[in-house]
Amino acid sequence: MTQLATEASSVLVATVSDEIHLSGWPSPTPREIGALPLSRLRRVTDYIREHLDQELTLARLGAAVYMSPYHFARLFQRSTGVSPHRFVVRARIDRAVTLLVAPGLSVAQISKLVGFRTPSHFSTVFRRLMGVTPREYRAMSLREGPSHPVGDRNGMH
Repeated sequence: MTQLATEASSVLVATVSDEIHLSGWPSPTPREIGALPLSRLRRVTDYIREHLDQELTLARLGAAVYMSPYHFARLFQRSTGVSPHRFVVRARIDRAVTLLVAPGLSVAQISKLVGFRTPSHFSTVFRRLMGVTPREYRAMSLREGPSHPVGDRNGMH
């Protein structure tokens, strides 16, 4: 690899690492043989964020980066430190948090917009990750402003 290519790769790794770190998600593991190439990692994370309202199966995510579901899941986990499912759920909750701070949409509407089949399941997952229900989060954010985050967003179970 040329020095220019090595430097470009380092910049891209730093950018993806910074995005994941700033979002509160675990930092990716160091680049290793068998990790998802950074171009594919960026492509699939962008795909996830653009299609949160849809069913995001391993088959669809793998197809977005031209890989089998199993191979994709293994490399994604190795590259990010989290499973594709956990990444998708966290991305859905992150989007829900941004929608909840504005009173224009109901919790049921938000649950559909971020890809949950039922408002009940959305509330259960939101509470597990954030420590409060979506309605409680909205009430607190409207009272205190969005600069007071709630929950640790680290654990799923």
